[in-house]
Amino acid sequence: MYQLTIEQSFDAAHFLADYRGKCGNIHGHRWRVLLEIETEALRENDQERGMCVDFSVLKEELKKIVDRLDHNFLIERGTLKGKTMEALEEEGFCLVELPFRPTAENFAKYFYDLLAEMGHPVSMVKVYETPNNCAAYRA
Repeated sequence: MYQLTIEQSFDAAHFLADYRGKCGNIHGHRWRVLLEIETEALRENDQERGMCVDFSVLKEELKKIVDRLDHNFLIERGTLKGKTMEALEEEGFCLVELPFRPTAENFAKYFYDLLAEMGHPVSMVKVYETPNNCAAYRA
């Protein structure tokens, strides 16, 4: 079995609605995303001969996803009042509403699903919220 791992990172703020503790308040992280690809055979075509996946293609696709989140305020849809959202947007803050609570666990599945939908043989995604704490998802 062949395995590749690539990494991208992004900086973003979030909070956990209904959380009783520090993470219930707005705070930021340097999120690290590690994507693992696994294949049993290497590709045979000229361009990718001897490769699982072209690193440059994989890195570019993951980067496009993390760039949409970079330097944004990541919010679970429906957790802030309409007036609050309007005020933040009026002030020019960059907001990304997500259909899930912005936890490392949910982000691991989010990245996994997006890259698997692109046809990549994803084996696991790890998302580090801090240098010492990560969550992983594998199907």
